[in-house]
Amino acid sequence: MAKRDYYDILELGKNANADEVKKAYRKMAIKYHPDKNPNDPTAEEKFKEAAEAYEVLSDPQKRQRYDQYGHQGVNNGGGGGGMNMDDIFSNFGDVFGDGSPFEGFFGGGRQRGNAMRKGSNLRIKLKLSLEEIANGTEKKIKVKKHVACKSCSGNGSKNGTSLKTCPTCSGSGQVKKVVNTMLGQMVSSSTCPTCYGEGKSILDRCEACYGEGRVIEEEVIAIKVPAGVAEGMQLSMSGKGNAPERGGVPGDLLIVIEEEEHPIFKRDNQNNIIYDLYISFVDAVLGSSVEIPTLEGKVKIKIDAGTQGGKILRLKGKGIKEINGYNRGDQLIYVNVWTPKELNKEERELLGKLKDSPNFKPNPGKNEKGFFEKMKEFF
Repeated sequence: MAKRDYYDILELGKNANADEVKKAYRKMAIKYHPDKNPNDPTAEEKFKEAAEAYEVLSDPQKRQRYDQYGHQGVNNGGGGGGMNMDDIFSNFGDVFGDGSPFEGFFGGGRQRGNAMRKGSNLRIKLKLSLEEIANGTEKKIKVKKHVACKSCSGNGSKNGTSLKTCPTCSGSGQVKKVVNTMLGQMVSSSTCPTCYGEGKSILDRCEACYGEGRVIEEEVIAIKVPAGVAEGMQLSMSGKGNAPERGGVPGDLLIVIEEEEHPIFKRDNQNNIIYDLYISFVDAVLGSSVEIPTLEGKVKIKIDAGTQGGKILRLKGKGIKEINGYNRGDQLIYVNVWTPKELNKEERELLGKLKDSPNFKPNPGKNEKGFFEKMKEFF
């Protein structure tokens, strides 16, 4: 089944600002929260759908790619469609953390103990050549990041011994208070100020990590890059970011794509590549066969007699693969007729004899299109 438009899911216009996106998500999350809709089997899916829409539209880079390419542009950017309920509360619980009576209902009650804590994301830049972008590639990179301490198994205590239960929250990681509202009394939960939501306290700190439960190490990570990525596009690898303090779920590794400038090819806004071909005046008049480079090696093409400067030739399927697709762009060849700047006496005399020949007088036919008409034809 085709995915619904993210703006339609949150009932927003395309020009909605960040505050309007946040408010719209709050509204939908409250409406479809599974705990409020126990008899509606579709509520949880709609709740997840709203979270996925919010994840994209609340991120300026993801929103820009979505506006330009639709769902296809964010499928590799860590879209929220695969998140479970715990992920949603962990990532977006702050949307409700404003002291409202829904704060505990949406975040605090579910974020108990170390299992729900998530480490920070890591962001890196990855430079790719046009050849690597064209077909996809796998890169191995070294990343310095926080990882769980092996000496204490990540809990921060010496030799990983058991921790003491927090006396303030009795191990829940949350403290509750009653809030009076116009709808009556509602229970609000917040993070325990003593153990900061952990529910435990350390008696004897680990000497390797000084009780933090994590250390900095270098890890080699293999990144599979799909074909068709573009400058500024962001990929995400779940769980490859920083480990949180004293246990929990590691954050994500965010990979921002940088496209290296190619010495001879340029990429258009789609998946076509552009190559400037220079031919001599004689080859343009008489025709020729020339060898040109492509992303996959050299090929020979035919230049018809009488070829005009500015003509655009197309090599089908010699461009870049579509991201998440099977089609491939084309290679567009811009034909430039090279005019010599210096001539010797013999060359000048030969051309002088041809100057007044009828066939050398410009006489474009009706079928010969100007530059802008040619560009419209190809784009």
